[in-house]
Amino acid sequence: MTKHAEDEEDRFQILATASLTLSGARVLKQGDTFAVFDRFGDIRPWGVLGAQGLYHDGARFLSSLRLRLDGQPLPLLSSTIGDDNMMFVVDMMNPDLPPGGELVVHHGTLHVSREKFLWQAACHERLQITNYGPHAVDVDLEVAFAADFADVFEVRGTRRDRRGAMHLPELSDSSVVLAYTGLDGLVRRTRLCFDPAPEVRAPDRVLFRLHLATKMTREIRVAVACEVGDDEPSECPSFDLALTQAAEVLREFSCHDCTIDSSSEQFDDWIRRSLADLRMMITRTPSGLYPYAGVPWFSTPFGRDAIITALAAMWVSPDLARGVLRFLAASQADRMDPAADAEPGKIVHEIRSGEMAALGEIPFRRYYGSVDATPLFVVLAAAYHEHTGDGATIAELWPQIERALMWIERYGDLDGDGFVEYGRRSEHGLVHQGWKDSHDAVFHADGSPADGPIALCEVQGYVYAACEGGARLAELLGDEGRARILRARAERLRARFDEAFWCEELEGYALALDGAKRPCRVRTSNAGQCLFSGIVLPERARRLADRLLDDDMFSGWGIRTVSTRERRYNPMSYHNGSIWPHDNALIALGLSRYNLKDHVLRVMQAMFEATQFAELSRLPELFCGFPRRHGAGPTMYPVACSPQAWAATTPLLLLQAALGMSVEGTEGRVRFLRSALPPSLEKISIRNLRVGAGNIDLALHRHPEDVGIHILGRRGPVEIVSVK
Repeated sequence: MTKHAEDEEDRFQILATASLTLSGARVLKQGDTFAVFDRFGDIRPWGVLGAQGLYHDGARFLSSLRLRLDGQPLPLLSSTIGDDNMMFVVDMMNPDLPPGGELVVHHGTLHVSREKFLWQAACHERLQITNYGPHAVDVDLEVAFAADFADVFEVRGTRRDRRGAMHLPELSDSSVVLAYTGLDGLVRRTRLCFDPAPEVRAPDRVLFRLHLATKMTREIRVAVACEVGDDEPSECPSFDLALTQAAEVLREFSCHDCTIDSSSEQFDDWIRRSLADLRMMITRTPSGLYPYAGVPWFSTPFGRDAIITALAAMWVSPDLARGVLRFLAASQADRMDPAADAEPGKIVHEIRSGEMAALGEIPFRRYYGSVDATPLFVVLAAAYHEHTGDGATIAELWPQIERALMWIERYGDLDGDGFVEYGRRSEHGLVHQGWKDSHDAVFHADGSPADGPIALCEVQGYVYAACEGGARLAELLGDEGRARILRARAERLRARFDEAFWCEELEGYALALDGAKRPCRVRTSNAGQCLFSGIVLPERARRLADRLLDDDMFSGWGIRTVSTRERRYNPMSYHNGSIWPHDNALIALGLSRYNLKDHVLRVMQAMFEATQFAELSRLPELFCGFPRRHGAGPTMYPVACSPQAWAATTPLLLLQAALGMSVEGTEGRVRFLRSALPPSLEKISIRNLRVGAGNIDLALHRHPEDVGIHILGRRGPVEIVSVK
């Protein structure tokens, strides 16, 4: 790679100064709006990574928010996000007032409660101040604020030569409006509404003068609305009305999903938080439900991330897969566009809104630079039909599925060798276009970078699975000829793949073939994902599995992206030695496919134990790959997204892998293949598992050699098949 290419990549890297997952940051998201607060409910512009703020449509609409009592910060009592991720609740008390002088209000006399949630592009907050002292008190409550309207890429660290113009603040009795006109011509406004009206108003703060009799509570409501362009000025609904509406939508999201309970309180915490994180990341689009990738940096549509998230969540929420398929079909490339790395039939990598995307200062407005999203789109379509039996949706999407398959054949294989490769066309696009897309993620054993076009091992597996799945869908639609062609392609690819990628000295597959067809003989987790797709020959599977769980690959917390024996191994890197939960979950599903259940349970138990050291029982996007130390948890990665959609689905995929569970919707059947559970789980109950047109409730009990399965309830024609 040239120095110019590295510089281009570094332009869009995230500046790291501290760990978001260790900072006590509190995250809310709803639709296209998200917020990152500190534990006090404030937004500090100097906070961790500078990432705190209220964001909407790719811009930061609130960059500072501070609550003060008589000019003093308040000591914290507690700070938590609810189990459903909707409400952020903070409890604080007053310090000695005034500090250092003759006391008027002793510390702990006043209780201050903050409740926050997001709804319809606004942050709603209710403040309640209660006097528990024996005498009446008079205090001033100050809310200070600022809005910089920074693009999210500016917040990440990308420098801009020019910015738009700030407007003079507009003040009324009960509101303050801050506004900015970007270089894209759009006006962005932050409207702060206060109820009751504050006694003092200024462009950057308001002041409430409170007289509190003993045991008296005063309530103040604040709404911060994000407005873009021609949006009508917000008439913020009352706190209670907005809360009722938000709660109702959340119930709608989850009422059709299946529920999971177990004998382990810690496992239940993990499942509840994961499902809540998944629902929080979902945004309603005109095409249906769609999971955004992660907060704070990737709260936007990503193709690959959404597909893998939908695959992992299929048995819990198949509606999500339908929304993802329709969204990606609607945004599928229909022409050549080198600046966007787009070709006909290709599935989008990333869609960004915001000023910098609109101006082309970043290349990601609608960017197609991923080599794997297109075959994975076909894999998701086949999996969706297998689970639901929904032939109507497949018939609706068949033109886009066929175009994706044609992309694989016409554009994916850049040099005609039978493998799908990538090589960027956009000058400012991603150098590497697999899921490990860091500029240094693909290299040879001596550490030298691999020159393109690059054929990644796991991508050949995705293509194999796409051809197999596409063949099944073609048969469904009566095109037997197309099905035969796709199956023949899959078989040729499987044989050719083993011949070109298997490295005996690695006991696994090469990371990739470079442009000269030289194998990158590097031990990586990419080879493990080949198990997930089924491209691995059965006689290779156990050796590869054992290799993945050797000490140089398995840290004790999970499988590393790169072995400790490799030249570029760095446990603190993004892709060259770190541990990604979704990567481990996909590998575990592959291990289950080859009936390597002991390996599955090791990975599952490691991930489960990692969550017990994680705040809110939440697995982040990734963590560092240091070896496990007695009594210590995994080391957090500085700029990991948390929550992150495909990390949230990790326990769902791990549980599916352990149980060997597959849903065959057309046949009305649930199949369990040599089910197993780790020692930490005695029993699992799964309710409202949708199977085609029916659904079923199950109880599963761990026995010394297998798992017992009992039907608790059944609605519709659903049968259970258990293979011991």
